[in-house]
Formats: sequence, C-alpha cells, structure tokens
Amino acid sequence: MIAIEELVPDPSVSALTETEFLKFAQLIEQEIGIQLSEAKRPLLVSRLTRRIRRLALRSFDEYFDHIVSGDDPGEKVAMYDAITTNETRFFREPHHFEIMASRIFPRWKEQAAAGERARSIRVWSAGCSSGEEPYSIAMTLLEHFDPGQWELRVDATDLSTRVLEKAREGVWPLSKASGIPAAHLRRFMLRGTRSQQGFFKAGAELREIVRFARLNLSDERYGLSAGYDMVFCRNVLIYFGQSLRRRVVANLLSHARPGGYFFIGHAETLSGLAEGPVTIGPTVYVK
Repeated sequence: MIAIEELVPDPSVSALTETEFLKFAQLIEQEIGIQLSEAKRPLLVSRLTRRIRRLALRSFDEYFDHIVSGDDPGEKVAMYDAITTNETRFFREPHHFEIMASRIFPRWKEQAAAGERARSIRVWSAGCSSGEEPYSIAMTLLEHFDPGQWELRVDATDLSTRVLEKAREGVWPLSKASGIPAAHLRRFMLRGTRSQQGFFKAGAELREIVRFARLNLSDERYGLSAGYDMVFCRNVLIYFGQSLRRRVVANLLSHARPGGYFFIGHAETLSGLAEGPVTIGPTVYVK
C-alpha cells in the first residue's frame, strides 16, 4: 500500500523534473502495476532520494538510467521496496474470518466426512505484507482443523523483499497483538523475554504451514500450481488500473479450484472485472 510522507529536500540531489517523474511513473506502472498520480510525487522524491544517495549519484535521471540499464537488478527490486508502504494487521476485516468459521469450514468438514473432498486445504495470501494476514489465516485453520488429520498449507506472496523478510522472521511488537484473540495468543505465539521483551513471535505450529515467496501480481504468469481452496487478495487491486485489475483477477481466479473462495478488500469489488464468481457475503466470492 502506498502512503505519502513529508519531504525534506536534499540539496545534494537535483530536483525531480516533470519529465523524470513521468518516466518513473510509467516504469513503475508497467513493471508492478501501481499507478502514481501527481499527489504521490513527494513520496517518490523522498523514497528515491535515499536510494540515490546510497549509490552516490547526483540526479533522478542518473538513477533512472542505472535502474533501466539492467546492470544492477537488485537495485530495481530495492526501488520497488522503497516506494511501497505495507499496512496490515492481524485479523483485518474480521467478517472474512467469521464467514470462514461459520459457513466454509463446516461445509468442508461435511464433504470430507462424506468422502467428497480430500482432507487437505491450500490457501494463497497474495500481497501478504509482513505476514499478519497469512498467520491469521493459519491460526484460523488450526483452530478448526486437526493438522494430524488434515494437510494444511498457506502460501504467502508479496512483491516486496523487505516485508517478506519481516514475515519470515515472524516477530512483532506487542502493540500488534491487540487484534489477536487471547486463546490464539496463548496457543500460537511466543512472548519475548530479556532482549526480546516487548515483542512476540509466531510459534512452530504456525511456521509449519506458512510459506513465503516473492511474486509480482502484474506478471503474465505466476509460477504457482492451481487448486487453491481460498485466495486472498485484499486491498491490492485498488492500486492497479482497470485493465491490469481484470488480468490480475483472472490470474488469481485461475489458481482457485472450482468451488474455491476469493476474498478481496472492503474498498474493492469484482464488478466489471469478472463475471463468473458469485458473492456469498461482503467481498467474499465463490468460483
């Protein structure tokens, strides 16, 4: 998610011209799908100035040439990390988890008991940020399904290598724990002591079923197998243009199994993007 921050001008780097801003905006939209309006100019200046200083360059034009030259692919990834701010929290949009617990999971259990489905559940959290979403999903799964009897897996992906590192570490300040039910905190999380006092960490039971990987949703192909029972892509589509939204939704849905569920953010809709999915609740669809 992109946010705007205050800019403190850096006299060592020349000012961003209109032409340079448009070049960066076009590159960013083309490669990762995010549209930068004029209102995002302060963010671009602030974030990229840090990268320019790190490389001892003097202008945005020099930095753009460095990025597109292909000689330093790692810096292009670092640039995308720099301009994205990922905002998330545990059990965000709680009605999604209520629908899972009250309507979806009981049906799966009935189907498994009748021999109509395998005792396995695969979930994809696309745009997982620093891990709060996939770990919330994992806690919900483990609350309702015995991992000794069910095969459970949550694949979590994001564009940003920076937030993926935080997600894999699975450590947060205690202030982040406010959205987690007390019973889940006791069962699934470890409270830090001594040097880790004031923090908590995802326990082994969660780490067993959550896997993280980098993925760009604007790519033509994702390199993931199909057949997910649930696909989460919440508060991501709003940053894409309409044509890219259609392609991303089609790609996401192609990875869900028939009868699988698709979750989007509260400010998003599939209206005009896909005709097949049927809504079963606010921002919840079935394929």
